Amino acid sequence: MNIFRLTGDLSHLAAIIILLLKIWKTRSCAGISGKSQLLFALVFTTRYLDLLTSFISLYNTTMKLIYIGCAYATVYLIYVKFKATYDGNHDTFRVEFLVVPVGGLAFLVNHDFSPLEILWTFSIYLESVSILPQLFMISKTGEAETITTHYLFFLGLYRALYLINWVWRFYFEGFFDMIAIVAGIVQTILYCDFFYLYVTKVLKGKKLSLPA
Repeated sequence: MNIFRLTGDLSHLAAIIILLLKIWKTRSCAGISGKSQLLFALVFTTRYLDLLTSFISLYNTTMKLIYIGCAYATVYLIYVKFKATYDGNHDTFRVEFLVVPVGGLAFLVNHDFSPLEILWTFSIYLESVSILPQLFMISKTGEAETITTHYLFFLGLYRALYLINWVWRFYFEGFFDMIAIVAGIVQTILYCDFFYLYVTKVLKGKKLSLPA
């Protein structure tokens, strides 16, 4: 494992922990898109079905279980424990416009036409757009809490580091995965505008806001 993948994993873990702590400490999920979190839970569930069929390493298995567990814990906090604080009026992105096309694409473009491979491919494509409901929600409310922007920053950083990881693996291992690379590029592009606002506003102590 190279340093870019490791730091990417740690950035991803940091994002998840930041979000969970934010919800738990404030006893509120205000400003958090439940739909994005449902999509992420679906992403991890379909991606890590190989836990039932193969063992790669203790690190690999542990991280997969953490991602799945944290994803469903977040969904539980939003839709059950702190449901009264969930802002469903602004979380209105039509996720079927993401899930259905992504499902169709996974059937058409994959490495191997087998159930596990199609589901893995589906998860890669879906993850690249899962943040859209959250960004859409921020655009509707016009602003985001600082802690929420930190969560989004580390989530975007994770994808950017994974892109570097793919480049590293291509040059030093000869490994090339077009599906993962293209999906990673799409996801990173979606974060570009947010990254700019994060650096120019949040890091300077200002509140992040997007045009409504």
